[in-house]
Amino acid sequence: MKALSPSLIQLNENGRSAAPACARVRLCFPFSGDTVGGSHISVKGLLNRLDPARYDVVVVPELPDGRIARFFADHEQLDDPGSCGLFVPGEPFTMGKFLRTMGGIWPRVRFLQRQRIDIVHVNDGQTNANWALAARLAGAKLVWHHRGDPGALGLRLLAPLLAHQVLTVSSFSLPAPGRWSARKKAVVVHSPFNPDISIDRAHARETLVRELGITPDTLILGFFGAFITRKRPLLFIDMMATLRQKLDRPVVGVMFGESVVPSMDAALQRRIGKKGVGDQVKLMGYRTPGAFWIAACDQLVVPAVREPFGRTLVEAMLVGTPIVAARSGGNVEALDGGIGILVDPDDPDALADQCAWLSRDPAAAAAMANRAQVDARHRFSEVVHSQKVSDVYDRLCRPA
Repeated sequence: MKALSPSLIQLNENGRSAAPACARVRLCFPFSGDTVGGSHISVKGLLNRLDPARYDVVVVPELPDGRIARFFADHEQLDDPGSCGLFVPGEPFTMGKFLRTMGGIWPRVRFLQRQRIDIVHVNDGQTNANWALAARLAGAKLVWHHRGDPGALGLRLLAPLLAHQVLTVSSFSLPAPGRWSARKKAVVVHSPFNPDISIDRAHARETLVRELGITPDTLILGFFGAFITRKRPLLFIDMMATLRQKLDRPVVGVMFGESVVPSMDAALQRRIGKKGVGDQVKLMGYRTPGAFWIAACDQLVVPAVREPFGRTLVEAMLVGTPIVAARSGGNVEALDGGIGILVDPDDPDALADQCAWLSRDPAAAAAMANRAQVDARHRFSEVVHSQKVSDVYDRLCRPA
């Protein structure tokens, strides 16, 4: 560890110096790829709350002028010395790609040593593959932030060996216990959110109604997230086809997000055509801030299965949008206590039934949304998140 800065020496009540738990710590946040998602939003919320007197932060995007670099423009950035070209999501991880990853290890080791990095905090699977071993070889502490399925290969095989600390976004995402497991060094830290977020739902809805050219009495259902299989975007389309038969009012489903592989774009268009819902399902693209568009919807529909912990679900809680979700993964943990409706996974009829019920009982929908808002402000604040992560950093850098 670096020497204590005089400005960080604490004084006890007698005016004598008392060493703090840790000197100013240099943190490295590398990111692979160039797609901005929930993990990046969570990290940005963390960085905005970390005490600059205690932590010195550097962000290392794989693409210097890409989306991720622009997203973290307010923070110090350095180029990734080991980047050998971006991987395309969904493509097979071949031996050639493995060798490319291995070839970047030693440049990254030397980078971390030159920059005197104390802790490397990795936040997704590809970044773990690129940086975890380099962090250990450089002598830095490794925080492995797992935001995926508990069965992920890296979490099962590499985290027990390489990680000093594993953070998971939900109890669902914790490593399974076993003889070779990172479970004993894992802790749940829910993703951070701004509890003071305030959006005029009526204004947001009017904005969306005007854009879509629909009548004000139209029921607006929202799907938010990347168009990937786990999030079940095709199931949302199936649900919309079923729902229009159950309502005596017009309904539209707005899908905010984008595909990571071209084949999903084609699949969405085919399903929309097959179900005949071209007038009911609208592909809206990726937009930010997402919370505004979530607030514009009458309901958020989350058909995702084995979702570790969806950001859009908590954002809906915070802005007062009622939620209907699959009873799977982190959805169950987030909506614990009846603050959302849970249905069996992969059942478009069940989703449609509950959406129809909520639309017919606006008082019940509003009461549920109000309970969810109070709960989310208490459980998922950025202050609580940053304190828990800071405690991890301090523990890791504390002298043995």
